[in-house]
Amino acid sequence: MSGTRIEDVHDMSRDVVEHASVWSGPIFTVEDDVVLSQGAAPVRRQTVAHHDAVSIVALREGEDSGQPDGSAEILLVRQYRHPVRAMLWEIPAGLLDVPGEPPLLAAQRELAEETDHAARLWHVLVDTYASPGFTTEGARCFLARGLRLLEDDERVPRTEEEAEIRPAWFPLEEVVEAVMSGAVHNPSTVVGVLAAQLARARGYAGLREAGAHWLRSPRSL
Repeated sequence: MSGTRIEDVHDMSRDVVEHASVWSGPIFTVEDDVVLSQGAAPVRRQTVAHHDAVSIVALREGEDSGQPDGSAEILLVRQYRHPVRAMLWEIPAGLLDVPGEPPLLAAQRELAEETDHAARLWHVLVDTYASPGFTTEGARCFLARGLRLLEDDERVPRTEEEAEIRPAWFPLEEVVEAVMSGAVHNPSTVVGVLAAQLARARGYAGLREAGAHWLRSPRSL
């Protein structure tokens, strides 16, 4: 045992001596920085400043499950992702692009918009950075339980790219196998599904509260 605590922390000690915005759009910007750290030569870094995101593992089991044996199920949606030219199975998710909207409220909104469901129990499942070598984007994955189907007058019509979304329930074990076999590729889904399996195996002990501290990038869009 090393005795060293495993915990990521911010490091604001490196001076940015040059900064330029190379390109700007509604979802992300491309920035060029020259960074100076004590005793080292300046280095140039390109960064994609991106909105943070939330995702949701919506899980039901026991009497609420659609499986004959009451085994755990999770909700997935299928979406076309143009950059990779692929239809991907994903857990519900969305960007934190509404000014001032707390992550939990964003997750509740996305779950309702993409799946027509609401949940009674919310916990933080896992936090990640999408690709910290070049982008600021962070993602918080929630575990949602105690689910109910929204009434017709509570639902939000899906438009534009979300109009194609069709939510579907799958056995948790089946989705885990899809992850491990390489059939599922969305990173929030891969991480969320495996974390949900571990959380369930632990009897959901030790899950963080929905408003727990989140080490978000200070430069997120």
